[in-house]
Order: sequence, then structure tokens, then C-alpha cells
Amino acid sequence: MKKILITNDDGIYSRGIKLLAKTLKQIGKVTVAAPLTEQSAVGHSITMKYPLRISEVYENGEFFGYAIDGTPADCVKMGIRNIMKEKPDLVVSGINHGSNVAINIIYSGTVSAAREAAIMDAQAIAISLANHKPVHLETAAKAALIVSKFVLENPLPNGVILNVNVPDIAIEHVKGFLFTKQGLSKWDDYYEERMDPYGNNYYWLKGEMLNLDDKINADIIAVKNNFISITPIHFDLTEYSLLEKLQDKKLDFN
Repeated sequence: MKKILITNDDGIYSRGIKLLAKTLKQIGKVTVAAPLTEQSAVGHSITMKYPLRISEVYENGEFFGYAIDGTPADCVKMGIRNIMKEKPDLVVSGINHGSNVAINIIYSGTVSAAREAAIMDAQAIAISLANHKPVHLETAAKAALIVSKFVLENPLPNGVILNVNVPDIAIEHVKGFLFTKQGLSKWDDYYEERMDPYGNNYYWLKGEMLNLDDKINADIIAVKNNFISITPIHFDLTEYSLLEKLQDKKLDFN
């Protein structure tokens, strides 16, 4: 039986992770190791100067999984090294409430959890539903099942994960799966200054997404057009085309 580790960044009590765990039990032995509290947009941070604690979580009287008071990347590290004690056949991060497309990939704790699994030489996917208040979680769960089977049967290259984004619509309205690139769209955001009831200033992040994409092969456009977007991502951030051009350049202290 395949060994599957499940995590997320919305926390172990989220609706998405509960449905994901239930769904993937159809194809393997599932272990859940997820943050105790919501860790959205923490990126690939790991805990270094504070102790981490693991607690068991039960759902309707039955053991569900392990809650860790750390980040999604922490959960993957501890899930593999401390809980499972061996590399799983697959790590699935999600189902995230809200899409992780374009520049959001950089900030996403969901994607970073899958990327940490890849760093640890495990097969991994991240799956997100394009609504922060999801309605059709079953669509994302079905997509997760299909993509998980695909990866188990067609192993990814070392260091590569699949970032899956699903429109929040009924399954019968999904147009299909598209393999896409990371979109160029990004946030135009700022911290708005406000005042609390005691007269003290505080700041709250606000902004809007600038849509810089117009082709269906971009993740954000695919999802807007009711396709399930699948983007292969590598943790190697080197810009190889520029690196090649720089090889002939010389810098020195003279």
C-alpha cells in the first residue's frame, strides 16, 4: 500500500484537509501532519529558535492526525523524519482555501510544504481551490485523487512538484486539465494605516491582483476559464539564460 503524507497551511482543522485525507485513503495509507493553527502566506519558513510540539487530533472520536505548532515546511520535515520515519511515496499539500497562482506561489505555505518534500527527495503535489470560502471542495478532492494517481504512476523528476489549482465550480462544469506555466500576475498592495479604539496606529495589508496574463497557458487564466491548472515547479531558482550570458563577464577588485 502506498504511503501518503498530507499537510496544508490552513491548519489541521480546515475543511479542505479533512476531505483530502478521506479521499486519498482510497489509494493509500494516509498520515496527516499539519499546522496546529492557520499558517497562510508564511512561505518556506522553518522554525529554528523555538521548540516544536506534536499533539494528536481526533475527529468524531477517531484518530485523524498530528498537529504541529509550526509552519507547513516544519510539518513536512517532522512528518517524514519524526512521525513516518521513512520517505512517503507521495506528499500532498492542501486542499488550500484560495488559489496559489502567479506570484502567490512565492508566498504560499501550501506550495512551500510540497517544495520541502521535493527537497527531501519525495514526490509531491500542492492543490488549491480558487475561493477563500470554498463551496465545491469535492471538485478539488477529485482533482487531487486524479493527479495523485498520475504522479504515483509517472514519477516526477527530482526536485519538481506539481502545483494544482482548481476553479470553485461543480465537477460537471470543469472543462478539463491543462498543464500551464506560472503566471506573471502580481499584487499591487500596501499597508493601510488605521487607528484602534485607544488612538494607536496600526497597519493592515490591502491591495489587488494586477492581471498581467492573457493566454490560457498561464495558471491564473486557465483557472478563470474553468480549467484545472497543473504547473510543474522546481526549487532551483537559477536564471540559466542570464547565467550563460554572464559567463564571459569579468568582475574584480581593480
